[in-house]
Amino acid sequence: MAASFDYEEPASYEDVGVGQRQQADLGYDPNFVPDSVKTFVGHLYRHIREKNVYEIHQMYEGSFQKLSDRMFKESPWPSVDAVAPYVDHDHVFCLLYREMWFRHLYARLSPTPKQRIDSWDNYCSLFQVVLHGVVNMQLPNQWLWDMVDEFVYQFQSFCQYRAKMKNKTEQEIELLRQYDQAWNVYGVLNFLQALVEKSTIIQILEQEKEGLEQFTATDGYDYNGGSNVLKVLGYFSMVGLLRVHCLLGDYHTGLKCLLPIDISQSGGVYTSVIGSHITTIYHYGFANLMLRRYVEAIREFSKILIYIFKTKQYHQKSPQYEQILKKNEQMYALLAICLSLCPQGKLVAEDVNTQLKEKYGEKMLRMQRYDDEAYALYDELFSYACPKFITPSAPVYEQPLVNYNQDAYRLQLKLFLYEVKQQQLLSGVRTFLKLYSTIPIGKLATYMEVDEPTVRSILLTYKHKTHAVDSDGKIASNADVDFYIDDDMIHVVESKSTKRYGDYFMRHILKLEEIINEMDRVKMD
Repeated sequence: MAASFDYEEPASYEDVGVGQRQQADLGYDPNFVPDSVKTFVGHLYRHIREKNVYEIHQMYEGSFQKLSDRMFKESPWPSVDAVAPYVDHDHVFCLLYREMWFRHLYARLSPTPKQRIDSWDNYCSLFQVVLHGVVNMQLPNQWLWDMVDEFVYQFQSFCQYRAKMKNKTEQEIELLRQYDQAWNVYGVLNFLQALVEKSTIIQILEQEKEGLEQFTATDGYDYNGGSNVLKVLGYFSMVGLLRVHCLLGDYHTGLKCLLPIDISQSGGVYTSVIGSHITTIYHYGFANLMLRRYVEAIREFSKILIYIFKTKQYHQKSPQYEQILKKNEQMYALLAICLSLCPQGKLVAEDVNTQLKEKYGEKMLRMQRYDDEAYALYDELFSYACPKFITPSAPVYEQPLVNYNQDAYRLQLKLFLYEVKQQQLLSGVRTFLKLYSTIPIGKLATYMEVDEPTVRSILLTYKHKTHAVDSDGKIASNADVDFYIDDDMIHVVESKSTKRYGDYFMRHILKLEEIINEMDRVKMD
């Protein structure tokens, strides 16, 4: 069972009783436990007690998915009370089972408002045990990532549900009033932050740089009989914090939360799970895009897209495959935006560039014009590729009830398009600067049909808009064409693109191998 990065909201979430009616219509009996489920929970419980990570992973990724497809496609799994006798009523196992139970419910059916709140209560109990109890387990990274991923997803889903107030029934409104602390934004952030702090993961990663820890080398697993649960949950919670802050539109804080993880490190633990790898880079790249750190966004989008390009065939049977493809398409759209605002094509791998031209080549040319059609394209790509922003505050029940689920998205779109409009001035300057190595300010003013003070103002704007403060607090340039002014003379400095011989040879080596394999097959025939 794997959590999705960003499920589509089912249309029926508005209806209080829809989940119960679905289950009743199908004759669902929460207390009936089929033999195959008894066997499943019994074996999973035993493997968890024995810390057999390999078998846990096989059952979690394989057996749970197969049983869900075969027996619970349109109904929930048996209730936790029904399966408890087959696992010695073990408290921690029951919390883990319920976490999977709710995740399956969200993925396959429509949770009722009460089920949303019950899922929050279960996460609170589960994280309290991890934070304050003695958890002597080893769980697969996939499962631990899915816990954090689903926790943030359900928070996002609840905020979207609560913000659609127009057609709420009196019972729903009463329930929201009664459980006003459920999925509270501070509660969500506090749990994620507490997992980071209690796990001491930041200190562990620091010590690893000095050779005193082996966290990354072991993918977070403990081979000395200890537990990996708190450490790895703490690690993935940093990614969870990045995602929550992106949903809230606080990109600085989101990137700050991710600082302990070295994104440039090719084998970080976040890459051990495909969903974690894609979610991390998607939100990291998006945050950098919104902070005008285009070069960093382009570099990381290019790396993850070439990785997906080369490995996606290995994930075709994964329940996450559709989400991998969706995020892949969204990141191509974000890369098209970045390159339209900051033409740094030399940072993009050749295979990615080829795919990008096929998908967005024509649109990117039109986006360079900065007319109404170009703004419409920026709007279209941003709306398609951005996260599902949320308004975390509860509604004011005393005022007329309206839907406000789109407010946060509209605000972020407005800020983004405002930035795009400010770039309009720069496109003309960039065109002229590319033609000259030196040009007097007066001459440039004549070409641009403005006076000299206006040109100086435009050049200053260009400097400002093509530079951004990086995560270390240093000013970094995004410009493909830079300049300096000496007296009244503009001196242009164009960055030279370095030829990539490695990519060329790798591509031809692969082609040669394909030809040799084809020839071998012909010989055998």
